[in-house]
Amino acid sequence: MFGNIGWAEGLILILFWAAVLGIGLLVVLLLVRALSAGGTRPGEQAPRESALDILQKRYARGELSREQYQQMRQDLEGPQSTADTSRSPG
Repeated sequence: MFGNIGWAEGLILILFWAAVLGIGLLVVLLLVRALSAGGTRPGEQAPRESALDILQKRYARGELSREQYQQMRQDLEGPQSTADTSRSPG
């Protein structure tokens, strides 16, 4: 298979390419893990958005009417003064 190359040189060649392939696979694996974890480090959790943050983003994107937004915000915040619910997010 290797022509005039001796068995020791052939073994070294096989080990070299196995190492190159292994390092390549390791790099790909680490990249996939880093990208799928959202860039967080091992043992570190991604920050979670609160329900109010999500609601404000949905309102900003136009997914909710003003009335829907105010009602959902009031539901999330609980009973508060009605003067506070007339404000728009900002």
